[in-house]
Amino acid sequence: MREPGNDDNAAYVREVHDKGLRFDLGTMSRRRMLAAVGGAGAVALVGGTIMSGTAHAATVAEVASETAGPYPADGSNGPDVRTLDGIVRSDIRTSFGDSSGTAEGVPLTFSLVVLDLDGAPIVGAAVYAWHCDRDGNYSLYSSGITDQNYLRGIQVTDATGTVTFTSIFPGCYLGRWPHIHFEVYSSLATATSGDGPIVKTSQIALPEDASALVYAVDGYSQSVSNLSQITLATDNVFGEDSAATELATATGDVTNGFTATLTIGVDPAGVEEGGGGTPPSGAPPSGAAPSGTPSATATATATATASATATASATVKPSASRATPTSPKHAAQPKKKRRHWWWPF
Repeated sequence: MREPGNDDNAAYVREVHDKGLRFDLGTMSRRRMLAAVGGAGAVALVGGTIMSGTAHAATVAEVASETAGPYPADGSNGPDVRTLDGIVRSDIRTSFGDSSGTAEGVPLTFSLVVLDLDGAPIVGAAVYAWHCDRDGNYSLYSSGITDQNYLRGIQVTDATGTVTFTSIFPGCYLGRWPHIHFEVYSSLATATSGDGPIVKTSQIALPEDASALVYAVDGYSQSVSNLSQITLATDNVFGEDSAATELATATGDVTNGFTATLTIGVDPAGVEEGGGGTPPSGAPPSGAAPSGTPSATATATATATASATATASATVKPSASRATPTSPKHAAQPKKKRRHWWWPF
């Protein structure tokens, strides 16, 4: 393959101009290609229906699996918001049901594009997404907002494998890079039943430049200091590879809001993943993470639900599809080890 020199770069550009995607991919290094495919922004799903006749040029790196943290509200640590009427929605700024609060902040529309490892979109999969408010606190858990359920919602992937949520830009709390949590399910039924299984648990890392612009706005003052003390490389979730498969792209401004997108791949034959969980005893360092535990009402509801689920599951055999080993075609793809640190998330 010809390598252009400094003296004839312009001529080389003219020579290869408009030769198409096949030529471009052939001249890209593997690292550059993964960055182009995996960093553009969206989520790949498992167990849905692959669109027929969809062309795709390259494989997609599997998004790293991450902890759901202690505030998932997925039944693993207190409340299970996934089973409530109203959780399936695109606008997650307001609470629903018996709650009526609204999360204030700079508008953010974020999209996840769900693909399989061959780059084909998955149709009909479900994504449950949640994140903290501009103060770094989580609804249903943090002090003062245990009676709210905003900034949580479920959407189903469309014909392009995409889900989109209307929200606010989350704050940056001490010890964590700005992020959004998500869980991927094979269908809406598995996402809202309370039984799962969860196909992928991960997080979206938000870009530094967009975050810095947002945090200069009134209401985000604490995030300025917190962001200055953390980098993607030192974050205890994204730090292993600086969010190589989890860093979204973002455009916009503080007046009109931002749009963020992440494209990720998920292995349909992958191992079933878990949700969050009860953190160990003892409080985190002062001011390091959102405070609060699930409300008593929510915890009691979740406990009753878990008991009923356990009784029912005793008579049901596990799905055979979850025992299917990873297909040989993708077996060599490296998997990022899941970490289970509870503080801070």
